[in-house]
Amino acid sequence: MIEVVITGIGLVSALGKSLEESWQKLIAGKSGIQQHQIFPELAPIPLGLIGTKPAKLKTLTQQVVVAAIEDAGLSLPLPDCAVVIGSSRSHQASWENLARQTNEKYLNQYSWATEEKLEDWLEFLPHMNAIATARQIGATGIVLAPMAACATGIWAISQAAFLIQTGQCQRAIAGAVEAPITPLTISGFQQMGALAKTGAYPFDINREGLVLGEGAAVFVLESRELAQQRQAKIYGQVLGFGFTADAYHSNQPDLEGRGAIAAIKQSLERSHLTPQDIDYIHTHGTATPLNDRVESKVIKKLFPDQVPISSTKGATGHTLGASGALGVAFTLLAMQQQILPPCVGLHKPEFDLNIVRTALHHPIRQTLCFSFGFGGQNAVIVLSKS
Repeated sequence: MIEVVITGIGLVSALGKSLEESWQKLIAGKSGIQQHQIFPELAPIPLGLIGTKPAKLKTLTQQVVVAAIEDAGLSLPLPDCAVVIGSSRSHQASWENLARQTNEKYLNQYSWATEEKLEDWLEFLPHMNAIATARQIGATGIVLAPMAACATGIWAISQAAFLIQTGQCQRAIAGAVEAPITPLTISGFQQMGALAKTGAYPFDINREGLVLGEGAAVFVLESRELAQQRQAKIYGQVLGFGFTADAYHSNQPDLEGRGAIAAIKQSLERSHLTPQDIDYIHTHGTATPLNDRVESKVIKKLFPDQVPISSTKGATGHTLGASGALGVAFTLLAMQQQILPPCVGLHKPEFDLNIVRTALHHPIRQTLCFSFGFGGQNAVIVLSKS
C-alpha cells in the first residue's frame, strides 16, 4: 500500500494555544486543569479550559486548521485535499444556546447565549464543522465527519490514512475538535458519577474520575511520494490501525478488555509488528476507576513489563472525541524529540506498569495510541518515526 506520512500538526489545549506551548508545558509536568464555575446553576468543578469561558467549536477548528497547514508549509487553496474532521459533541453548545433563547430568564444570565441565531440552525448540524473546514481551505473532494465518542480522533486520522493508502487522494487534513463545556454535558457526566472533584489522576490509586477538557488537533497527511517531492518535513508514518466494538454496554468497557485486545492485535498485524516492537504507548487513561483498571489489564496481558506508558489527560483534561488526536500529536513529538511525556497527575500508581512519571529521553521508533469510547468503540493507531 501507499505509505502515509504526517507533515503538519495544529493543536490547541488547556495547556496552551499552540502545539509547542502545549508540548513544553506537558514535558514540564504542568497541568491546564483548574477549578471553574462557568454556569451559575452548577457548582465549581475542575475543567481543562483554553481561556476563561467555553471555547467555540468553529473558532478552535479554524485555528488548528490554519496552524496545521502553515506547519506543513502549504498554501491555500487546497482543492485536492480530503477533509476528515470529527467531533463527539460537535455543535452541541450552539444547540443549547439556541434552546436558551426560548427561555427569557436565561438571557439575563448568559451574556454569550445570543451569539447563535435561530435562522442559522443548519450551520450547527453535526457534520457542518467538516464542511466548514472544506470551505476554509478550498477543498472540493472527499469530506467526512466521523463521530465515535472518545474514539473519534483516531478514527478520523485512520480514515484519512486509508483514503491515501488506497489512492483516493494524495493529501488529507484530518483530526478532531471538541468544545464540550456545556451545562448538559457537565450535568450528564455528573449524573453518571464520572466527573472528578479535584483533578485528573490517571492510573492513580486515588483517582476520582475524568475532568472535561477543551481541545483540538488536526494533521496534514500525505503520501510519502508527495511529501518527498515537495521536500516536506515528516513527523512520522501511520503504519496501521485497528477498530472493534465491545457490543457490551452503553458506557462501560468489557471487563476482560476483549474488544480492546482485538483492536490492538489488528493494528499490530496490519503494521507487521509484535508487542515487543512497541517503544511507547499513549494510553486512553481517563482516570476513571473502571477504564484504568481494564486498560491496565489489557496492557499487562499483551505487552512486555518494560514498555513505557503514559496518559496526558491529567494535563489537558479529557477532550472526549479530540483526545485521541491530541494523543497522536503528543506521540509524534515524543518520537521526533525522543522524549517520553509524563503521566501528569499520577502520585501513587495502583497498577504494576512502567508508567512515565517525569519526562525523560528514551529511544522511540514505534508507538501505539489507544482510544476507548462509550459504547465500546475501540480505536488503536500505530505510528513510526519516519
